[in-house]
Amino acid sequence: MADPSSRAGTRYASPQILDWAARTHHPADAGLNRAFTAPAAHGMPEIQLGPAEGRLLELLLRLAGARKVVEIGTLAGYSALWMVRALPPEGHLWTLESDPGHASVAREVIADAGYSQQVTIIEGSALEILPKLRDSGPFCAVFIDADKARYDRYGRWAAANLRDGGLLIGDNAYLFGHLLEAREDAEGMRRFHEEMAAHFLSLCVPTPDGLAVGLKLPAVDT
Repeated sequence: MADPSSRAGTRYASPQILDWAARTHHPADAGLNRAFTAPAAHGMPEIQLGPAEGRLLELLLRLAGARKVVEIGTLAGYSALWMVRALPPEGHLWTLESDPGHASVAREVIADAGYSQQVTIIEGSALEILPKLRDSGPFCAVFIDADKARYDRYGRWAAANLRDGGLLIGDNAYLFGHLLEAREDAEGMRRFHEEMAAHFLSLCVPTPDGLAVGLKLPAVDT
């Protein structure tokens, strides 16, 4: 990767190149297209991650050999579809959504794609639901794309409930450009970054709004 400071103004990834790469590496299908357009069709916020980030999620989960995954923040089920495709037939995804309307749309999307048996959509507050999921763990991956001020609290739950070698992934890690500001959600997001860096082998991938990825390492006896 080129050093941006040595190539001022240089942008190799033109819109044409990005479009060609997307069509080549992760062409969309009917199920993904429906999930991606569902928010607009149902008057929901269009805040789902992009196709490249979706493919990256699938790739990471496949590399990790993931079987049991938790998602915090379902929206219309687009990211859930990418992740469940990475799981073996006996694998399972639990996805948590606070808005009943969003959860209803996601159920339709997941059912139409044929994954209802592998995906459980749970409605309610994530902080109330997560303790009840402990008995289903340890988990192979946790993906967070929900209320930003609570990322640090979700991250702590993930750290306690992931297996060694499990993945913690957080979208919107740049907080829409507000990460370094003095505000509650930014403080929570910065704690999420700092605690991930302290306890995981981690990286913030420079996607358009940042994708924080951490690998849980085995504890070392001292």
